[in-house]
Amino acid sequence: MNNTELRKFEQAYAQFQRLLKLRGYSDATQDSYSRSIRRFAHWAGKCPHRLMNKDLFEKYFSELLQTHSWSTIKCDRNGIMRYWELVLECKWPWPELVKPPVLKKLPDILTQAEISAILNEVHEPRFRVFLYTTYSLGLRLSEALNLQLGDIDGKTLRVHIRNGKGHKDRLIILPKPTYLLLQQFWRTHRNAVWIFPSRDPERYPGPMDKGAAQQAMAAAVTAANIHKKVSIHTLRHSYATHLLELGMDLRSIQELLGHDSPTTTAIYTRLTQTIHKNNDELVQCLLQNMPVPAIHTVTTDEEKREVAACNSKK
Repeated sequence: MNNTELRKFEQAYAQFQRLLKLRGYSDATQDSYSRSIRRFAHWAGKCPHRLMNKDLFEKYFSELLQTHSWSTIKCDRNGIMRYWELVLECKWPWPELVKPPVLKKLPDILTQAEISAILNEVHEPRFRVFLYTTYSLGLRLSEALNLQLGDIDGKTLRVHIRNGKGHKDRLIILPKPTYLLLQQFWRTHRNAVWIFPSRDPERYPGPMDKGAAQQAMAAAVTAANIHKKVSIHTLRHSYATHLLELGMDLRSIQELLGHDSPTTTAIYTRLTQTIHKNNDELVQCLLQNMPVPAIHTVTTDEEKREVAACNSKK
């Protein structure tokens, strides 16, 4: 890309990012679409413009298929379409040019014994508590990272998930063992805002680093000698499947997970059988057979008795 084209692209790129933000796209989508248009512009060697023809895009996507996955292809197609609509103010003429195959893969599910084995291989307490909490609340990675003190209601045993996928809030059930564990864990750092603060709050006042949590999970899975294809998100799939096995209905699981469509939740019916029971009891019973991770902190005698009572039931 020569200097003239580069200057034109930098202006158009800044406008694209600004318009994506103004249209309310999530941070992740803004990042994905921005990366897509950068990749295309770098490949084309010029600032994208409305006179580009179909042959150019056929060549681009054909070459991209040699090095990238279908998910990247789909993301680039969508990013180019949004760029045409927002920056060039016209429809991209070839939306049917790229049609990723419909993949119907079932996620790998961890048993509670496997989850416990993984947690036993996590040696930093903050990661151990984080992964346990992510599973026991059925959270997405970003939702767990962004938990704040004000989101936890110990009286009603509810957690307020704020600004989840699609910018939606929801209330979910808080298991008592998780609440007690989070109380203990908070006393180890006493951060005024975050449940899982960064390691250096003075320099980085936000929540724990996502990459560090993912690395801790990956290392623990390897150490636990588990050969399934799993990630932190697998804990969420496992949570839903285990509740379904206990008898929770799909509609309730959909609400707990924050799925827009029941079709998304219905995938779990292909992994287990269902019956109907009381949802609060089911979520509280979910962790009965799974030990609470131990962390070293000062607790009151009453809290010790509560934790011991939870573990004595398992």
